[in-house]
Parts: sequence; C-alpha cells; structure tokens
Amino acid sequence: MSNREPYVHEYDDGEIQVVKPEGGLTSALDPMMASTGGTWVAWGSGDADDEASDGNGCVRVPPESQSYELKRVFLTDEQVTNYYYGYSNKVLWPLCHSDTAKMETSAQFWRHYRETNRQFAEAIREQGDPSNAVIWFQDYHFALAPRYVREASPDAFCMQFWHIPWPSWDVFQSCPQYEELLDGLLANDLLGFHLDQYCQNFLDCVSHALDAEVDRENGRIRYDGRTIRVAAFPLSIDAEERTALARSAEADEQWDSLRESYPLPEDGQLVVGVDRLDYTKGIEQRLDALEHLWEWYPEHREQLTYVQKASESRSRIEEYQQVQTNVKQKIARINDRFGTEDWQPIVYVDDYLPLSALAALYREADVCLVSSLRDGMNLVAKEYVASQVDEPGVLVLSELVGAHEELGESALTVHPNDTEAFAATIQRALAMEPSERSSRMATMRRQVEANDIDAWKRNVLRQANEILEREDEAATA
Repeated sequence: MSNREPYVHEYDDGEIQVVKPEGGLTSALDPMMASTGGTWVAWGSGDADDEASDGNGCVRVPPESQSYELKRVFLTDEQVTNYYYGYSNKVLWPLCHSDTAKMETSAQFWRHYRETNRQFAEAIREQGDPSNAVIWFQDYHFALAPRYVREASPDAFCMQFWHIPWPSWDVFQSCPQYEELLDGLLANDLLGFHLDQYCQNFLDCVSHALDAEVDRENGRIRYDGRTIRVAAFPLSIDAEERTALARSAEADEQWDSLRESYPLPEDGQLVVGVDRLDYTKGIEQRLDALEHLWEWYPEHREQLTYVQKASESRSRIEEYQQVQTNVKQKIARINDRFGTEDWQPIVYVDDYLPLSALAALYREADVCLVSSLRDGMNLVAKEYVASQVDEPGVLVLSELVGAHEELGESALTVHPNDTEAFAATIQRALAMEPSERSSRMATMRRQVEANDIDAWKRNVLRQANEILEREDEAATA
C-alpha cells in the first residue's frame, strides 16, 4: 500500500495513455511486485484511472506483461485537500522534520486522515481475507491503516516503512494525536526506518506515551499482547541502472541538448543541486553560501556555474509557494549581482528532465550540493555518486541528511545554516586534488553499489521472514 500508484492512466487527446510516474519507491517496488504477484493498493490519481479500471477499481499491470493487480482507491477533492495536503503534509511532514512552527493542526484534517486510512484498509479487505498475506504499508500517509486492518484481521502480518525522519519525543509530543498515531503504527509486526537514530526516537516516543514494554537494545516493543520489531533499513537506489545511464549514448545526447537549451559553460567548473522545492531541502541556505563564495572568492566569477534543477512540490500549500518565490527571487538577485554578458552564475531548470538527462547533469558536475535542513535519507546524494563514471566529482553533504551516516566520511560535510563555513567547503571541493577526489568517490561508490535498492528489499523481507518463521514455530509449539 502506498499513496502514489506505480502506473497512472491519463487522457491524451481523448486517448487513454499509461504513464509511469517518477519516484524511487514506485520504481523500486514495481519489479518486486511483478515477480511475486499480489496486489498494490494506491490512490487512483489519474484522470482516466476510473475508466481504465474494472468495477472494483482494479487493473492488471505492468501493461506490457500483466503480473500483479493494482487496486485503486478513489478520493474526493475534499479528501485530497484534508488527508493529503492537510494532515499528511501540513501536520506529519513538518512534525517529522522537526519544524513544528509550520504545523497546522485542524480537526477537519484529522477526521479525513482517519477516514481515508480506514478506506484504504477496507480496500485491502475487499481483495480477500488478509490473514495469510504480507501487507506492506509505505510511509507517513498510513499511520492508522495497520490498526484498522488488525482490528478486522487479527492474524494479518503487517509491516511498514517510514520514509521520512522520526522526531524526538519532545517534538513528537507537539502533535495532539500522538497516542493514536503510535497505536496505529504498533499494529504492525515490523516497523522500518532509515536510520538507527530514528528507531531510537520512535522507541523513546512509545516509552513516554504508551503503556508498553520497550527493549531498546534489541529494537522490540511489547504492546497490546503482541511483539513489534523496530529496525533500520537505509533506503537506496538502483546503482547499476544509474551508472549505466551515465555511461550511455543517450546521456551524451541529453548533455548536448542541455547545453543547447541552457546557458551552460563550455569551460570552467559546474556545480549542481537537484531538489523538490521543499522548505526542508535547504535550497535558500545553499544559495546564500554560493553568493558568499562569489563574493569572498572572486576567482570563481565567470568560472563557476551552478545549476539548480528544481521540481515543484505541493504547490497548493502556502509554505511551498513561498519557497518557490524565495528561491526564484534569490537566484534573480545573485545573477543580477554577479552575472556578465557572457556568464550567468545560476542556471535554474524547472522543466521536466528524463533520467538520462539527470544522469548527464550528475556526470558532468564537478560538485554536487545536498544541503537539506532535515532529510530522512536523500537519494540525490547516492544518485550523484552512482553517476560519477568519468573524472570524479565531490559530494558536499549536509550533516542533517540521513545519507550522511553512510557517505559522510568521504563526502565533505557542511551545516547548511553556517553560511561562511558552507562557502569555504564549496571552495575546498572545487580546489580538491584529483587523487583525493578519486579516493573519496571510489569509497562512496563501493558503499552505494554494495547497499543498493535490491539489498534494501532483501533486508526488509529477510526480517519479515524471520518474524513469520518465529510466529509459525510458536503456533505449532
């Protein structure tokens, strides 16, 4: 179960077309579902989804070799406003990113979140008795759905992966529904987070909020007569695919196309950032550091070009609209301050780019800046590393990003709010000797390749299998 669906049906000039949305989660789990079979439950967001589905909201996918069922849950505009944009992204998102000032609590948000979670749980039961199934919930949109499934099917095996950070207890307590959220998540048998720190934060919250036995050392919780396993599974990417894309002739063609479409330099150094326009990504702080760099290190003027690839996100939410406005205004001001007739310091790209074009951009960049203020993992860091197939570049990585736990020793670490130190670190990256670049990047590449998306899936499913085996042994004892 996920909020986003792996295939969307949309009208194009009156004809129904199948679109495969961007996104690491859906791209990663689609091949697994294709090989195992089963049902994927998701929000039917496409304007032709209803017509393309049968009377139960189901359609067989992938289109080219139908091997599993996509069960669509259709939501009203009111639900989308309150469950998705409201509670999910105005309450849980800022809460879990420790930015409680941006939380907007509302009884209406919470009511629709509860009702929509129950609707998704019912969609699972409509597919048959879930008692003999493995149900894998994805992310923060479904904190209550496991409890609703458990109430109807006590023997169901439920697990969930939380794709964003889990905050400390003093932060989490600011949410008025903290008990209900924890109770819902503890209906799972296995609960996964990116990092051990998030697991410890979750265990702290349960210890403070609920009458539960918490085993911190082994990551186990005894609650409501059941044992719940809590474990860290750092999410990753398809490193082999990203490397192949960066080496491909298609990437070469896309790079030529990018140079024709945007004022990218023939010479000099290229720095890149790839982000959703989200207040958690630290884009404004990054631009401040770059402005400081061009001010204090004038040798980089007309020599260093920064490309900001940006994707609009949740633009119905005021805070996201403000981020878009602020970023564009900062870029315009910096370009006006330092730009010349022959050089534009910052190139802003908000057009859609295929993966091969992103691979080319990563490959050609001397430095990649990942400066989130808080991020569960941030796969851009790993995508950049996997795409370094020519002369290796340098990854500059915020210490507040989940990926820092794996890559921090070989990346250059920054705190996004320390503007002067951030600028000095970019300067260090640009001046780094080729031998040091190669050594650092080789270490990160080995890490990303060894712990790719397939390893993530295997680790999660291995843990689930161990729990199932122990339950079977207990049942027959």
